[in-house]
Amino acid sequence: MIESPAFAPLNDFITELSAHSQRPGPAEIIFALLLSFGLNCLIATLYKRTYRGTSYSQDYVHTLLILGTVVTAVIMIVSGNGATAFGMFAAFSIIRFRRSVGQSRDIGFIFFAMATGLAVGARAYAMAAVITPMVCVLILGLWWRDAFAPRRLSHRLRIRVPNEFDYDNEFATVFREFLGFHALGSVETVQAGMMTELRYDITLIDASRVGAFIAQLQHLNGNNRILVTSVGEVSAQSD
Repeated sequence: MIESPAFAPLNDFITELSAHSQRPGPAEIIFALLLSFGLNCLIATLYKRTYRGTSYSQDYVHTLLILGTVVTAVIMIVSGNGATAFGMFAAFSIIRFRRSVGQSRDIGFIFFAMATGLAVGARAYAMAAVITPMVCVLILGLWWRDAFAPRRLSHRLRIRVPNEFDYDNEFATVFREFLGFHALGSVETVQAGMMTELRYDITLIDASRVGAFIAQLQHLNGNNRILVTSVGEVSAQSD
């Protein structure tokens, strides 16, 4: 329980509500449902804020709010009554979630809403009020940092250089300035063996500077052919 003097009236109110009575009274029922709904609104807002898919569903967000709040009501109903709890279990066992879940993270938010509803329904009010915002902050941090994201290529580079050109050393400075990632995919002789064509997978730090990137490469390779292809479309070319 929160021990700060500023929260003393709230602590006293919660303690009075959940004073180990067998059944919650009307005041506690209203308080629990409002708390559950408020915490699930926080979860729903987080889901909307961090959603990165292409088929956002308002219906799904409303389901999170309804599910979390209803779970609170169910837990309060079955609390301390084994026969009712068994009946509820039997009833819910034949109910299935009919929505096709688009992303695996959607399942996580369903369990998050249910866990919050369970905690409030079990009268662990302080635990629910602390854990739910903390988990939301952690999820928001993962989203903001784009944690565990795969490496994303932005372009492919094809560049021709003279056969004697030391491309590993000559391109190093330009690559450090403009690229976040580069990998040499292939080396091929062209023009009857008179030139070498290099093919790289690259990720530009700033895609708007592709022109400056090409200009720097042209200066190094003697204005020979350069082709920078965006993943999916031709971006820039120099002959």
